[in-house]
Amino acid sequence: MEVLGIDIGGTGIKGAIVNVETGELTSERHRIPTPVGAKPDDVANEVAEMVQHFDWKGKVGCGFPTIVSAGKARSFGNIDKSWVGVQIDELFSGKTGLEFHVANDADVAGLAEIKLGAGKDVNGVVILITIGTGLGSGVFVDGKLVPNVELGTVPYKEYERFEFYASDSARKREELSYKKWGKRFKKFLLFTQQTFSPDLIILGGGASKKTEKFKEALEIDVPVIPAKFENNAGIIGAALTVVQ
Repeated sequence: MEVLGIDIGGTGIKGAIVNVETGELTSERHRIPTPVGAKPDDVANEVAEMVQHFDWKGKVGCGFPTIVSAGKARSFGNIDKSWVGVQIDELFSGKTGLEFHVANDADVAGLAEIKLGAGKDVNGVVILITIGTGLGSGVFVDGKLVPNVELGTVPYKEYERFEFYASDSARKREELSYKKWGKRFKKFLLFTQQTFSPDLIILGGGASKKTEKFKEALEIDVPVIPAKFENNAGIIGAALTVVQ
C-alpha cells in the first residue's frame, strides 16, 4: 500500500509517496520552503501544491511541528501563533479535498523508526530526537507512543526554550562550529537522559546525517544512534499514521 507522507517543518515542507509496508520512498522526495511567517492559510496553500505535485488522490499523512491532539494544534512551536486552536486536518482537507491524518512531527518520525527502523523490536524507553529548526522529541515505551512530549520547549538558563540554545538552527544562527555546538547538544542529551532514563536515543532530522561531526557529544551513558531513515523519517512516519 502506498500513502503520500508530508513532513512540515519550520523551514521546509517535504513530501514523498511511501510504501507503508517497507518504508521505502516510491517517488522522488519533493521540498517546498515553508512560507515566511508560516500562517495557516499560507501553509495550507503549500500543502495543496505538494498534493498537486504528486497528483495524489488518496489519503494523506502529515507531521506537523506543534503539539497536536485529534488533528488540532494545541501550541505554535516554531511557526505562527495563530495556529493555536486550528483544526489542521480540516484546514488541509478543505484545500485539497482529501482526507488528512495529522500528528506531531517528532512523534511520526519516531513512529517510522519504531515500526520499521532503528528502534524496531527495542523494548523499554526509546526516544527519537529530531534536530532541525527546533528539537523535537518522540517518546515510546515498549513500542507505544507517549504523544506530544516536547522536550525542546523546556527552558534552559537564559533561553526561553532548550531548542533556542541547542538546535541546528541555533548552530547556524550563532555561527558555531560543530564542536562548540556539540557541547550544547550534549547538555540536551544529558537532560533527556536524566529526565526519562531511556534505553535508546535515536537522532533524526537533517543533522542525523552528520553525526561524525559531533560524535563526542553522543558519548553518554545511553546508546545514541542515527535514525535508519535519517531526514526521511518524518515523511515515512507521516504516511504510517494513515494505517495505524
